[in-house]
Amino acid sequence: MLFSMLREIGVTFLLYACSVWAGFTSATDQLAVAAPVALHPGATLNLSSVSSTSQYTVLTHPELSGYRVRVKKSDFCDPTVNVYTGYLDVDYGAKHMFFYFFESRRDPAKDDVMMWINGGPGCSSSMGLLMELGPCQIDMQNVSSNGTVWNPYSWNAEANIFFLDQPVGVGFSYADYGETIETTEDAAQNVHAFISIFFETFSQFAGRPLHLSGESYGGRYLPAFASYIVDQNQVAIAEGREPLNLKSVLIGNGITDISTLYPGRYEIECGTAALEVPMQSISTCVRMKIALPRCQMDMQKHCIERFNEMNCRAVIGFCDSELSTGYWATGRNVYDISKMCIGDSLCYAENTAIKAFLDSPAVREQLGVESPSNFSACSREVGRGFNMHMDKYAVPSQHYVAGLLERGVRVLIYAGTYDWQCNWVANKLWVDKLEWTGRAAYNAVSWRDWEVDGQKAGETKAAGLLTFATVRDAGHMVPHDKPAEAQAMVSRWLTQQEL
Repeated sequence: MLFSMLREIGVTFLLYACSVWAGFTSATDQLAVAAPVALHPGATLNLSSVSSTSQYTVLTHPELSGYRVRVKKSDFCDPTVNVYTGYLDVDYGAKHMFFYFFESRRDPAKDDVMMWINGGPGCSSSMGLLMELGPCQIDMQNVSSNGTVWNPYSWNAEANIFFLDQPVGVGFSYADYGETIETTEDAAQNVHAFISIFFETFSQFAGRPLHLSGESYGGRYLPAFASYIVDQNQVAIAEGREPLNLKSVLIGNGITDISTLYPGRYEIECGTAALEVPMQSISTCVRMKIALPRCQMDMQKHCIERFNEMNCRAVIGFCDSELSTGYWATGRNVYDISKMCIGDSLCYAENTAIKAFLDSPAVREQLGVESPSNFSACSREVGRGFNMHMDKYAVPSQHYVAGLLERGVRVLIYAGTYDWQCNWVANKLWVDKLEWTGRAAYNAVSWRDWEVDGQKAGETKAAGLLTFATVRDAGHMVPHDKPAEAQAMVSRWLTQQEL
């Protein structure tokens, strides 16, 4: 039963839960709530039955006593498809995970389901929606009446897609009693619960192929999230329940194997991996060249072979001081080496515009937002919690990727060539040395160009279930910089065509 599955993932059902549940009602006072729709055991609901744009439909299930879904239909962003927003309330209403869901523009009754998350850790997927791959984008030219413009290259062209703000504390997701999530492995449990309840509740998606996608810290998140789903699928099968049909993972400019990060950054700055002429000064490159062997040796000893928090922190401090400060001093965009940093610390003017848009009372009401806080693109509190646990360094996430490949899950690693932060060279290096049974076959394959509309989009190589692709002249946020190429890449991936 699904209840026992949720108990397995660490959901605590305590005697005082009723007092916590009492706070559940007050958390939803801002938006009118329809009478709860209670599903009898085995019953399901179709999303089309959720019709209200002014109040939430509340879905409960006797087997999921600590959870409920609040969902409303919305006219947000894409008028050509059905759009839904809402919260998954977990742990008897203590935590609230916000999501957007957009049906496919092609065939929502048959198309696959995709999840998109942004990285950070602590950054909202609203940024990916409104700045990269969503059905609409923030209006930077003041040409629209509602603050957004149509995106013809949205990834919901051929997939039903939801954008999830996770963990709690990110974007419009929040906790009532100060609960926090501070490691990727803990976050995986709530993400799995969210996806499980979504598929359990809305029967039209049962058995549909599921794809997990994201970027940046998604290189840490997604391998762990997908691995947790695969492992819990085995529990589901043993208990006679329907497993999630996880088919693939897509990671854009991710941080996955920390051992290759600094050699990659050196090549981006001081080599010709990004620009035809190195952008960094010769003196800085000499300093970096001298420091790199020590950085790599100490990282291997204290962060990789045997993780020691204090020593690893010291190593990272040295590596950043010697190998990163030179780039920061240039004032260039850390996410796109071809540009200067503008706007806030995230280096894009769109971030400021998105915050103002999502802080608008009218937009919050349209979405059904009930977070007590103003919108923040990235939560410092969440990031600080993950840093306290050294989450980025404590677990070698490339091993999760290998485990997924061995269990039949397809993996696409893609990267824009202008990114410095989580650059394509670093990703190429770890993929080349990934320990899995297809390693020899992958390394024996030659690189080849891939094209969109007769023009070179990048280079790619693939073997078995693993594909690596560069996106030429794109930065960290590939769908923002190369929307047509990004959409073509995803379309081919979903239909299992070669890039």
